[in-house]
Amino acid sequence: MINLPDSKDTINKLTLRIAVGAMFFMAGLSFSSWASRIATVQQNLGLSDAGLGAVLFALPVGLMCSLPFSGWIITKIGSKKLVIAALLVYAAALVSLGLAQNTFQLIICLLCFGFASNSVNIAVNTQAVATEQLYQRPIMAFFHGLWSLAGFAGAGIGTFMIANGVIPFHHFSLMLIVIAIGVAVAARYLKDDKVTDSGPVFVMPDKSLIKLGIIAFCSMICEGAMFDWSVIYFKKVVLAPEALVGIGFTTFMFTMAGGRFVADWFAHKFGLKRTLQVSGSLTATGLLIAVAFPYVYTAMAGFLLVGAGVSSVVPMVYSAAGKSKTMSPGVALAAVSTIGFMGFLVGPPVIGFIAGIATLRASFILIACMGISVVVVSTMAKIDSDNTKEELPNETTTVDFSPPVPNPQQQD
Repeated sequence: MINLPDSKDTINKLTLRIAVGAMFFMAGLSFSSWASRIATVQQNLGLSDAGLGAVLFALPVGLMCSLPFSGWIITKIGSKKLVIAALLVYAAALVSLGLAQNTFQLIICLLCFGFASNSVNIAVNTQAVATEQLYQRPIMAFFHGLWSLAGFAGAGIGTFMIANGVIPFHHFSLMLIVIAIGVAVAARYLKDDKVTDSGPVFVMPDKSLIKLGIIAFCSMICEGAMFDWSVIYFKKVVLAPEALVGIGFTTFMFTMAGGRFVADWFAHKFGLKRTLQVSGSLTATGLLIAVAFPYVYTAMAGFLLVGAGVSSVVPMVYSAAGKSKTMSPGVALAAVSTIGFMGFLVGPPVIGFIAGIATLRASFILIACMGISVVVVSTMAKIDSDNTKEELPNETTTVDFSPPVPNPQQQD
């Protein structure tokens, strides 16, 4: 039997990093498991494409409803308890999606799924900010890379389940078991960050946080456009063969996932500001290449650059927001997420509107402008890059997670 940690918890930084990374991976596994079975659920419920699009809007609605709640609850119970509870609810909501028998039930389940998704997002990123502060160097992108890696794993598992005729309920139930076991193992190694004086919950974000939110907003418009429109762009603009219409999205996802595993090194060497500037430049350049040269290989090259560009923006913005001196990390992350996620909501419809009155290529020029905006706003924003000169502390250094002891003589 494994003994639980003593009340005065000490744990090495590498173990903490693995535990937080495991939470990111399980969150990505839950979302990608659902994404891999959307077509199956659509077929089972007999939904048209338009009907499915309307139903899927329930997910971001649930996510947006969760934003004020997550910022409030995290100041009351801390990110450790929130991520444990929210991740289990997230997996349970995943199972409920497999049980939905009609459109109304699916909408309710998606609202819950989106609500839990953002609660997990805020809590796990707060844990990541705390871990990054212990390392005194950027490691946030590494965690987001694990989320992307889980996306590939979840897609692969989903493909296997579909090929073998496994219904979504059984598939999702298996994922619930895997996630529950993962939470049980990793949760005991997370940082208990409950505070007794969390300060005001509802605080107007200062200018620095608003600028970070705008950076996230612009980048997430680009990211959302790639998710929703890359296949259509290759089909209608690039005129790619049927077998290659998805290659643009695949190349984008490949560099987005891979870029997150090198972004920390780049940010450590050149600073967060320079990382954001390069990211926005890569995004804009890649989109302009795809617009100017709408052919299979040139568009693929452009989408590779876009993936590399957007890969590090959200992790770096979250890292900077977590260092806010005016708000607690959880509340700051919720504020920046609120602004940034609006890009996911308004981006795809705006692109469709412009494509309707002009062309899809013209709408992609607008997305390129969003990449340029990332460069401009990140240049104007005050982003702390002092930690880029620090050396990486020893991974096995122990960290005291116990509450502060008033009398220093009582400590070891």
